[in-house]
Amino acid sequence: MKFRPCIDIHNGKVKQIVGSSLRDDGDEACENYVAKRSAAELAALFRDDGLTGGHVILLNGKSSEHYPATAAEAKSALGAYPGGLQVGGGITAENAKEWIDAGASHVIVTSYVFVDGRIACDRLERLKDRVGREHIVLDVSCRRKDRDDPSYFICTDRWQKMSGIRVTEQLFYELSASCDEFLVHGVDVEGKGSGMDEGLLSILSGAAAAYSCRITYAGGIRSLEDIRHLGEVSEGLLDYTVGSALDLYGGTLPYRSLI
Repeated sequence: MKFRPCIDIHNGKVKQIVGSSLRDDGDEACENYVAKRSAAELAALFRDDGLTGGHVILLNGKSSEHYPATAAEAKSALGAYPGGLQVGGGITAENAKEWIDAGASHVIVTSYVFVDGRIACDRLERLKDRVGREHIVLDVSCRRKDRDDPSYFICTDRWQKMSGIRVTEQLFYELSASCDEFLVHGVDVEGKGSGMDEGLLSILSGAAAAYSCRITYAGGIRSLEDIRHLGEVSEGLLDYTVGSALDLYGGTLPYRSLI
């Protein structure tokens, strides 16, 4: 179990947002914090502190007028810490190698692979051919359709669309042959400071234990007590990231305490 840092970029700036508020229409999002440091400065901090496996996420779609600035900010982070960070947001088989060449250790993929309620195996194979399984992270960020249904479904297109793909322990097993690891945001709790998604944690912990999947959980971590609880629930098998609660991003959880 280890801490994975994050750098989320929206409209060319490093931000922490409420995940479920993100909208392509007007490039809108409910902001928790806009960082004073650039993506490159944060990447250099993580590099100097020896943190690996963090993720840089582009939160603008390719059609956005802000996408070029967001992409440039992401590439500056990768340049500051070559091989130390993963990158996600608009990744396809056609551009994945460009991001690896820019310094990313892995590309993080969701919408390109999970299409119209199915797993696009042909696209996943093309992606593996371009960069290799060892450079792929599958993002299975998800949420419930309603509170009375315990099932979780993958969300695509920057969490704005709910697919028909149900998240189960078996799904991780089936996908593990095509990627190096997984990133999972609990979309219902992301950026809200309301605590972790316990139902989702149960599924992820089961998959990590049963199939030795490397999984990073994100969403709702507020305190060292939450992190201890995560360790207990997952028996130390899940990695984690902290966003809005971290003092780097305006929260109260000291970054240095995680180091």
